[in-house]
Amino acid sequence: MAREIRFITFVVLLGLAPAVFADQITLKNGDRLSGEILKSDGKTLVLHTEFAGDVAIDFTAVSQINSDKALRVSTSDKKTLVGPVVTREGRVEVATKSDGTVDVPLANVVAIGDQAEYEKLQHPGLLHGWNGGVNLGFSLARGNSQTSNLALAINAVHPTLNDKTTIYLSSIDTKNDLATPSTVANLITGGIRYDHDIYPRLFAFVGADFMSNALQNLDLRSVYGGGLGYHAIKSDGTLLDFLAGLNYTHETYSNGALVTPVTVPPTFVSYGVTHRFIGITLGEELLHKFGKSTVITEKLYFYPDLSDTGQYRATFDLGTVTKISKWLGWQNQFSDIYVTNPPVGAKKNDLILTTGLNFSFTH
Repeated sequence: MAREIRFITFVVLLGLAPAVFADQITLKNGDRLSGEILKSDGKTLVLHTEFAGDVAIDFTAVSQINSDKALRVSTSDKKTLVGPVVTREGRVEVATKSDGTVDVPLANVVAIGDQAEYEKLQHPGLLHGWNGGVNLGFSLARGNSQTSNLALAINAVHPTLNDKTTIYLSSIDTKNDLATPSTVANLITGGIRYDHDIYPRLFAFVGADFMSNALQNLDLRSVYGGGLGYHAIKSDGTLLDFLAGLNYTHETYSNGALVTPVTVPPTFVSYGVTHRFIGITLGEELLHKFGKSTVITEKLYFYPDLSDTGQYRATFDLGTVTKISKWLGWQNQFSDIYVTNPPVGAKKNDLILTTGLNFSFTH
């Protein structure tokens, strides 16, 4: 009886194997790999396996591909074929629905991808296709000092084939209960940006950014802008963008520390300053994958004031995220915020360094 159960179990697993491992890769040295073909750029083929995760294979080492699911095959003569794929003697046969079986030389294949994933990227839906992370850092001291610091950041990206929506929110709150006032620093930033590809390397963008910074007595800065961007480098491991455009800025400084005007007798008064102006947006953004587990991001933006050319703002951000597991990582972030015209009593430059945990998500 036990032997029969084992035999039936073996037969069932054998029958399920093709469903679980629909794609088979045979290398020129005779090795065979089973899994799910994710993509290929004609140089490297990425196969997702159950036990080894994603495996990158030199495409020139592949002698045979067998897939019973629909793959999207792009050729060097600008053709796109969709259907199950089988290779025979250096040629790729694609069982298309419209033209039947079409075969091309394996050497002419420039890209292979999952057709289902391609369709999801085209129309992912507003509530699907989001990915990003949550950064959290916290410190607490008691005894001779009573300080607490909380850093929270949320970043979400919704990419499709031709556009991308990015939403971000970050907050840093530092308190010293022995000081007056107790809040030492409170910085809140948030924004949304939409990018749309015009050409493979040229894109247009529009966005809105908001900031409140107690360190500079800034109640609220609202920046609305748009322009053009260029992908100087666009690869799986590196993305380097340059951006230029115009923006409208509305910022209010008020409810800051009391200042003493030059009067006799001196009178303590508070102040309020509002700026409205059209400015230029100049930016550079870099994302680079360092090794298998670390991502480095860097952003540099410069905002000259067109109404007063001597005034400008500049921001610089440098961050790293190192994965500990699939959803958990360690993040570090350095920021420099500079403004030439803060109100009296506020400093022009703020340096901020945070570190903590990163929780990534995909929906």
